[in-house]
Amino acid sequence: MNREPFALHATKTLFEHRPLQQARAGFTTRLGGISREPYHEANYGLHVGDDPARVKANREQLADTLNLSLSRTVLAEQVHGGAIQKVDETDGGRGVYALDDAVPDVDGLYTTTANLWLMSLYADCVPLYFFNRQESIVGIAHAGWKGTALNIGGEMVRIWEEMEGVPAEAIYVAIGPSIGKAAYEVDDKVISALKHVLPQGKEPWTQNGSCSFCLDLKEANALLLENAGIKRAHMEISNACTYENEALFFSHRRDSGQTGRMMAYIGLLNARSDEG
Repeated sequence: MNREPFALHATKTLFEHRPLQQARAGFTTRLGGISREPYHEANYGLHVGDDPARVKANREQLADTLNLSLSRTVLAEQVHGGAIQKVDETDGGRGVYALDDAVPDVDGLYTTTANLWLMSLYADCVPLYFFNRQESIVGIAHAGWKGTALNIGGEMVRIWEEMEGVPAEAIYVAIGPSIGKAAYEVDDKVISALKHVLPQGKEPWTQNGSCSFCLDLKEANALLLENAGIKRAHMEISNACTYENEALFFSHRRDSGQTGRMMAYIGLLNARSDEG
């Protein structure tokens, strides 16, 4: 089992990624907010049917806990795709209080701007956190099975290499809490889509029947990242399963779609250096 890269915050309302020095990253729990059933307590999703006023209050409470400004926070639309966009201070506040002003048609964001916070929403899908050796660039990607099949993690690596001059060997990735293999049963449609992008001979699933498989979505992303040039030594994978730990996490599958969303976040604490 991997060493758990996320540690529970003293408030018990979020987990933080500890090794970072010039950046900060984390993942919320479902605890500490004011939403009511079935979204109790800390739902951060505006799109799930919860009272928008409660969601906004939860987001403001999270900002207070993290001592950051929501005016310097950016959210993407999250369409279960593979597109990624760079954002800067002009994007601050997008998606914070309304769905229609989020960065459209993307599931990944990155920035080289200090004190600009990238956030995305989860209830079983895989959060991918990216940073480089100097912690002068950070990114976040939402990888459900569709985004994984579109290799959204590999796309982040490609863009950083080609557009930002950050080589794959200088990129570090944390793979956050998501649904675990034992709880994630999928059909042949999902496996067929993944076979098109995964390295041959490496199958992060176990077949249960002719059309049923248990899929390790975290490992699928790790394999794709490794194929994109990320060293295994530069990857950390959370052991936490959102499905199994109902006390701490929402789960779309466990709760039959009627549930809230956790928030993943990452941001730079200092300005970018000139090194890649």
